[in-house]
Amino acid sequence: MRGEEGQAAVEMIGALPLLVVGVLAVLQVLAAGAAREAATGAAQAGAMALLQGGDPEDAARRAVPGWARGQVRVKVSGREVRVRIAPRTVLPGTGELLAVQSSAHAGPTT
Repeated sequence: MRGEEGQAAVEMIGALPLLVVGVLAVLQVLAAGAAREAATGAAQAGAMALLQGGDPEDAARRAVPGWARGQVRVKVSGREVRVRIAPRTVLPGTGELLAVQSSAHAGPTT
C-alpha cells in the first residue's frame, strides 16, 4: 500500500506545474478583459469630450484606471477616439500580445 501512496504524491507534484500555468493563463485572460473594459470607457470619455468641446485625449487618459496609465495609447482622428491598452501581465511577454483597442465616434459635425 505504501508504494501506491508514494506514486500518487509524485503524480501530484508532476501535475502541479500544469495547474499553476492553467491558473496563470486564466488570470491573464481576465486581465485582458479588464483592459478591454478600460479602453472602451476611455474611448467613450474621449468622444464625450469632443462633443462638449474639450480635449479628447486628456479626457480619455483621465478615464483610464491607475493600473493602466502606463500602458495606454490614445489617438484622435477627426471625430473618432481610439484607445489601446496592454493589460497587466501575469505571464511574461503576453501583455503586448493581448493588447486591446477600442474606439468611439463623436458623431457627425454639427
